Amino acid sequence: MSYKDKKVISIGAVSELTGLSVRKIRYYEERKLVFPERTDGGTRKYSFNDVERLMEIANKIEDGMQTFEIKEAERKALKKEKVRNQMLRGQLNAAFRMRK
Repeated sequence: MSYKDKKVISIGAVSELTGLSVRKIRYYEERKLVFPERTDGGTRKYSFNDVERLMEIANKIEDGMQTFEIKEAERKALKKEKVRNQMLRGQLNAAFRMRK
């Protein structure tokens, strides 16, 4: 696991790093755009990847996108990636069978 994936940053530190209010960060979590882990005591913990993700979200919002549009665009991108991976897998399988 990369250091960027480790959930170790508090919401206060994320707020300072991103310039986003704690309230806004919690709102993006409610909208299922970011997924912090929770400690046993309920404290949110974020990763450096989450910080980058929040900055991307903030930039998209600043450009006029709505949260539902961000989610929809990401859903479409994941669907395209899945189709691309399936096609690549099929091409590899076809090429491998031809060598036998």
